[in-house]
Amino acid sequence: MAGPDGVLRVIDGDTYEIAGETVRLYGIDALETAQTCTTDQGGIWECGAWTTLQVRMLYQGRRAQCDTVDIDRYGRSVATCTVDGVDMGRAIVRAGLATAYRRYSMAYDLDEKAAAVAGIGIWSAQFETPATHRETQRADNLQGATPVDVNCVIKGNISRSGWIYHMPHNRDYDRTGINPANGERWFCTAAEARAAGWRAARN
Repeated sequence: MAGPDGVLRVIDGDTYEIAGETVRLYGIDALETAQTCTTDQGGIWECGAWTTLQVRMLYQGRRAQCDTVDIDRYGRSVATCTVDGVDMGRAIVRAGLATAYRRYSMAYDLDEKAAAVAGIGIWSAQFETPATHRETQRADNLQGATPVDVNCVIKGNISRSGWIYHMPHNRDYDRTGINPANGERWFCTAAEARAAGWRAARN
């Protein structure tokens, strides 16, 4: 199915804004921006921020053409996209800037293996898979809160800026806490959050 077609703005390694729509690239899973990796020398490398920067340098401001595969529970278009006829997912995984998201697709399995064997990008260090990292963060953020469902991961935060909901792809998601005693809460969908009076985070 035809999807968004237009100038691309990079949100993170696998999530973009194209023609006013938020697009999650199908078949790949990039590190969360706040993730770190451990180098062979034992140092800490801010690899999540690095991968976002590399993808931004490659694609920011370029025109992308997408085919929508699905709409996820956050209302994002999950799509395969090309820039100048080149599959973005394949190029990003092959450059060691994301992992193949085998839970949903095997399309980029060999590209990931090639990057891993070459030890390029994130494969030059040790890292937690993005999915494992999200689960760890989710467990940490659930301390003191009781979501309606484990899939209800949208954070309804209250701050000086107002009542704002943060989705997992938002920049400040990982560092946003939830304190039910202050009226903060978890939501299952963006529509539910808006109906309750929360507005979307801008980043």
